[in-house]
Amino acid sequence: MKVGIVCPYSFDVPGGVQFHVRDLAEHLIGLGHDVSVLAPADSETELPDYVTSAGRATAVRYNGSVARLNFGPVTASKVGRWLEAGEFDVLHLHEPVTPSVSVLALMAADGPIVATFHTSMLRSRTMQTAYPIIRPSLEKIAGRIAVSEDARRTVTTHVGGDAVVIPNGVYVDRFADAPRRAAWMGSPAAPTIAFLGRMGEPRKGLPVLAAALPAVLRAVPGLRVLVAGPGDPEEVTEGWPPEVVAACTFLGSVSDADKASLLASVDVYVAPNTGGESFGIILIEAMSAGACVLASDISAFSRVLDGGAAGAMFANEQPDDLARVLVDLLGHAPRRAELAEAGQRRARLFDWSVVAGQILAVYETVIEGRAAASWEPPHRWNRFLRGGAR
Repeated sequence: MKVGIVCPYSFDVPGGVQFHVRDLAEHLIGLGHDVSVLAPADSETELPDYVTSAGRATAVRYNGSVARLNFGPVTASKVGRWLEAGEFDVLHLHEPVTPSVSVLALMAADGPIVATFHTSMLRSRTMQTAYPIIRPSLEKIAGRIAVSEDARRTVTTHVGGDAVVIPNGVYVDRFADAPRRAAWMGSPAAPTIAFLGRMGEPRKGLPVLAAALPAVLRAVPGLRVLVAGPGDPEEVTEGWPPEVVAACTFLGSVSDADKASLLASVDVYVAPNTGGESFGIILIEAMSAGACVLASDISAFSRVLDGGAAGAMFANEQPDDLARVLVDLLGHAPRRAELAEAGQRRARLFDWSVVAGQILAVYETVIEGRAAASWEPPHRWNRFLRGGAR
């Protein structure tokens, strides 16, 4: 099968959608499919052979974060050439309402089209403004995927229609087999916890964790906090109590291998995200690595953790509750082990061997539906292939 995949966000900057597209493409290639990915990227960026650059992206504030997007007539020309050269059996667009290459590809493409919606936004002025413009193109999408129930609600609220829920995938064994690193491992007197994310992005929740740490350090004075992710430590720690700053080790951006080892090494992985998350891929990665997970009780995280059966939760944006649950976990190794084991079992549901099979089933259904639609009598309406041949 010849598959074209379009990523709206730049491959220059790591992100959940980019990782999802990369891993899906590589898994499909491993299964023998012919896959080409189109994504924004700077000319200096070293890209895999299967990725075609749509040109340099521009930083834009979107969904409480900063996304690097690419749009305009020059990009549209590149999209058209990529589509023409690809002659894909199916085109898979990610975030087809984000103003980037996905929208341009949707407007230009014909044939079987699948779209994956990653974003969770119950109210969006951008979507409400753009919808009348792109609505005719959205009707060409034959198969709609949402990575979570939260993302599915965004589809039904802003886009219309429905979507099948297929979660993000993880190579579970890569995390399960990651070596533990002595420098990141804790002891009963000096346990370790980890935070991974963009430090300066408030919705990732580092300020919530920082506000909880004074109480945690009073109960567990030897605690070490390992913070991984982009950002300026001096800037983000301004105003923090000295004892909190002293307890933190800032690792900066880490490689995939180091991230897996970090998650496998610590006593607790803390995800204090405050909102705007449609799924929670980092939770699955931590669970796969065998970490005990403690996360805010936002709906996306609660679903990943099976309502608390596969990880502990605290009240969102409540540092006191975060401190209470974290101190309890650090003081009870059997409870941590119980949650870690449950998390590893649940993580298997999100392995790429499972997720990619579900996505391929959508591809096959859309392709077969398109072929069937081409044999229908003129003017017969096909419920599934709204944008297909008539």
